[in-house]
This record gives sequence, C-alpha cells and structure tokens, in this order.
Amino acid sequence: MKILVVSDTHGHLDLYEKLIEKIKPMDLVIHCGDIEGQELMFENLNREILKCNSVIVCGNNDFFSDLDREASLEIRGHRILVTHGHTMYVSANTDFIKQEAYARGYDIVIYGHTHRPVLDEGSAITALNPGSLSYPRQEGRLPSYAIITFENGQVSYAIRYIDRDFFG
Repeated sequence: MKILVVSDTHGHLDLYEKLIEKIKPMDLVIHCGDIEGQELMFENLNREILKCNSVIVCGNNDFFSDLDREASLEIRGHRILVTHGHTMYVSANTDFIKQEAYARGYDIVIYGHTHRPVLDEGSAITALNPGSLSYPRQEGRLPSYAIITFENGQVSYAIRYIDRDFFG
C-alpha cells in the first residue's frame, strides 16, 4: 500500500495536480491541513487521477471549514494520528506531538504547519511532516511531499523534493 502525504497547499493545487499525474498510482492521499477551501477539488483530483480516497484535516488557515481537526487511521497494524500540528508546538520540535501520540496509543503521527519536512523515527513513535508544496520554508525551499509504503509487514517513509527538472 502506498500513501501520498502533502500539507500546506494554501489554495494552490496546480503543482499538486502535476505531481499526482507523474507519481500515480497511490492507494490513499493524506492532506495535513491548510488546504484553504479546496477540499472538494482535492478530493476530485484524487478520485479522477489516482482513483483513491483522501483524508484531510483542518489547518490553522482553514477558516470556516467543517474539516475535522484530527483523523485516526489504522493501516496494517499501525495506528496513525493525522493533525495539522499547530496546537502541538511543532514549530519548536516533535517532542510534544510524539508524546501526545504515544499517550493516545498511536505509533505514527503525521502533521504539517511548519512548511518544513521532518522524518523523526527516533523512538516508539514516528513523526512525519511532508513539508509544503506551495510555500516551502526549509533550506533550499524546494516543494516537498512524503510517501509512506506498507509492504511485506514493513513500513517505510520517504520525503521527496520537487525541483525544476522534476517534470522533465
């Protein structure tokens, strides 16, 4: 099973549409918030191009949204918490969000908000932030996303970057 994870698109799905055309197929897409009113467009792109479902949580810029603040998933024996992260001090580090996920019985937490990709596998909890496709803030400022793969009883994570040569 392959899961695409994105976050902080902030109303700009043009790069996302090009991305999914290039990397399809996927089995599920997770958006970690700050989609800014494009939930339906996002879901339609995923259904039409990837032929898969979407999980979207509310971010701090999703004003007047009826999206849930968190989503809970269970995939192949793993309990996954999806949140935007802005209420869990993620701008400082992953300590609090990992403690919260652990206390609630999760082993993976996926979040956004910082616009900086993070993969922290240093304990019983894996924390993953895909960064931002629209407004990256890490050094080099390349748009980023993540892929989670569940295969043969193992889970693997990859953060990928989009540079000017990505689309050939």
